[in-house]
Amino acid sequence: MKNNNTRFIPFLLAICLIAGIAIGTFYANHFSGNKLGIINTSSNKLNALLRIIDDQYVDTVNMGELVEEAMPQILSELDPHSSYIPAKDLEAVNADLKGSFSGIGIQFTIQNDTIHVNSVIQGGPSEKVGLMAGDRIVEVDDSAFVGKIVTNSEAMKRLKGEKGSKVKLGVYRPGEKDLLHFTVIRGNIPVKSIDAAYMINEKVGYIKVNKFGETTYPELLIALAKLNQKNCEGLIVDLRGNTGGYMAAAIQMVNEFLPNNRLIVYTQGRKSPREDYNSNGTGSNQKMPLVVLVDEGSASASEIFAGAIQDNDRGTIVGRRSFGKGLVQQPIEFSDGSAIRLTIARYYTPSGRCIQKPYEKGKESEYELDLLTRYEHGEFFSADSIKQDETEVYHTRLGRPVYGGGGIMPDIFVPQDTTGMTSYFRMAANRGLIIRYTFDYTDQNRSTLQKYDTPEKMEAYLKGQNLLNKFAAWAEKKGLKRRNNLMMKSRRLFEMSLYGNIIYNMLGMEAYVEYLNESDKTVLKAVEILEKGESFPQAPAPQATTDNKK
Repeated sequence: MKNNNTRFIPFLLAICLIAGIAIGTFYANHFSGNKLGIINTSSNKLNALLRIIDDQYVDTVNMGELVEEAMPQILSELDPHSSYIPAKDLEAVNADLKGSFSGIGIQFTIQNDTIHVNSVIQGGPSEKVGLMAGDRIVEVDDSAFVGKIVTNSEAMKRLKGEKGSKVKLGVYRPGEKDLLHFTVIRGNIPVKSIDAAYMINEKVGYIKVNKFGETTYPELLIALAKLNQKNCEGLIVDLRGNTGGYMAAAIQMVNEFLPNNRLIVYTQGRKSPREDYNSNGTGSNQKMPLVVLVDEGSASASEIFAGAIQDNDRGTIVGRRSFGKGLVQQPIEFSDGSAIRLTIARYYTPSGRCIQKPYEKGKESEYELDLLTRYEHGEFFSADSIKQDETEVYHTRLGRPVYGGGGIMPDIFVPQDTTGMTSYFRMAANRGLIIRYTFDYTDQNRSTLQKYDTPEKMEAYLKGQNLLNKFAAWAEKKGLKRRNNLMMKSRRLFEMSLYGNIIYNMLGMEAYVEYLNESDKTVLKAVEILEKGESFPQAPAPQATTDNKK
């Protein structure tokens, strides 16, 4: 009997131990200030915080919204370029670089709370059903779409959609008494990376690249073929304002101009071993004289391209110091359709310089204000205002010195052109008055303007229309007091903006770029370099040495 009782003692002790843990946990959670002693890591701490808020906070909290708001804040503490993209924005963010999206194929502006069709994409769904530039879309899917509800985001939301889906449009067309109705079947609409590719003169070609997306390299090959057919003997690649995109696209493009086995770029990070990207010798323009244009808006992939050309002494870089983004982001998607772009490495130009400009963690606003700081210090107007970090000097293949520490410094500096800038012009431009006036003018004179099919013919016609005085009278009715003296000082700027916007409205982006380039000092400098045969950099002259140094 004694042995039987002894046999049950371990079993009873186990039951008591389990019961004690359960009771202790209950009282700890409800009466001991909720001290969670099991939390050993910061990640567990974050999860625990969310559970505590969800369980005990005084008011009901939408936990999904709380997490959405917290994600960008957490990533902003890492660096200026790690970011969070909500599910609702991911498609739009990716579409710009994917090379296409599904829609109806128009370019539009919103004027007086109404969608005005600015142009119809050639071969697109809208052109096929008969939509025309100048049409006003006032109904979408049998519902009125005018007034305060008409915002750019809402218009995109209603007009975009899955390929093959239909949208019904009610259209007011000037000159027609009744509304016109169209059913448009949405299709893939190309998003071009190259704004312009044309011959500036008989020998010099020009290509403007606005981003580095999935279709940029094929677009470049088409543009190069087009220019080579016209006996192009020297090339300008304009990357001003190009904020970057896919690194792979930049590497493919550089490869087109470099001989075999030249380092283009390499990346390296804490968990990312060094990876080199070299040219393979298949480029068809390896000996084409080349000038690359950059400015403070050129970033990321643009700097990979410019840095590779500069460090390999393949061409001349002209313009102003580039933005200075040398961090590599990896996209990581979540199951709910959202994503992050996490910085995993830095990229380095062939000479070994990282051109990422300095930043302090968590101080994103100061980082974004860097361009304003450069402007205030006079860097846009004088190369002498740029402070090179002498501790970060590197050398190109020919031994030319280049510097790290923030952006690509051009070989030839061209200051920002402020000739004719006045407060009157600045207010007219900043308030959007020039764009609004030129849109209205184009809309009211479309039938006449259609007679002129080149920028030169269009400009010649517009010069006889006294547009500046007409604009000043119109702008005064919109609240901008007429200032004749300032207007005359800014006459050239006003006419370029007025004529340029009308050319863009009627003839498209390439014609607009071609018109502006006629007086662009940076472009003119690039043309001069190519015509003189000076695009290939030369090795620096050897420095004289003393006998002692020998």
